[in-house]
Amino acid sequence: MKRNLHLLVIDPQNDFCDLPADYLPPPVGANAALAPALPVTGAHADMLRVADLIRSGQDGLAAISITLDSHHRFDVAHSSFWMDAQQGAINPFTQITAADVRQGKYLPRKASALPRVLAYLDALEAAGRYTLMAWPVHCEIGSWGHNVHADVRAAYNAWEDSALGMVGKISKGSNPWTEHYSAVQAEVPDADDDSTQVNQAFLSLLRGSDQVYISGEAGSHCVRATTEHIVANWDPRQLSQLVLLTDCMSPVTGFDAQYDDFVRDMRARGLQIAQAADIMPELLANARR
Repeated sequence: MKRNLHLLVIDPQNDFCDLPADYLPPPVGANAALAPALPVTGAHADMLRVADLIRSGQDGLAAISITLDSHHRFDVAHSSFWMDAQQGAINPFTQITAADVRQGKYLPRKASALPRVLAYLDALEAAGRYTLMAWPVHCEIGSWGHNVHADVRAAYNAWEDSALGMVGKISKGSNPWTEHYSAVQAEVPDADDDSTQVNQAFLSLLRGSDQVYISGEAGSHCVRATTEHIVANWDPRQLSQLVLLTDCMSPVTGFDAQYDDFVRDMRARGLQIAQAADIMPELLANARR
């Protein structure tokens, strides 16, 4: 009997990939040439390995899920949401605390948003997981950057044609008032928005698997947050069912230590740490069952 081997690919999107020139689309009309908004060093190579894993292990995979970071341009975690004390633009990758806002160092460009932003920052900092980062505008819904890496999409399309199945797509991040690194829940869930609450359907799908292989971008942020939330909602006696594919993920530049801490912590909790080649025998054996 075939085992339910499930591949989870977190945010395999153009905006997160350090794509070479031949992967970039040409300028269209008066628009400038497109380029990834938030490229993670090593992500393109990671996605090529993910695509090869899907192609080579196609018949052994029972399920594939991908998550999609999906933002509006107006978003509390985008630098364009903010201004400095002189009402000037702030640089991407600026970290912003509640104290900064109360002191007027950084303020939302939309003045009426101030009370909500302060309440959010207070809740975020009380949770103790992240400090607000003002990222470049990225994964804007409907944009090229929101699209899945071309090789990964081609590979999972071939799996769909062969398996006569559907790759699950889990959207996250469309609420502009909270960060949503994790595909399981937002950093500060919004009581009025179900999409920010714990995604029980997603967790139930994963729990039905014999093994979940976790890959994607970035290892320091969305992979980390998603995995931590999965672990928090998993039977602690069964954590070896979760496998981190460390050659199919990379950290955001400057966050290597956070990524290393994450992998170390997951190993200590009982998750398996592997590379794509390590799981190929299991996929090929499953294909023969």
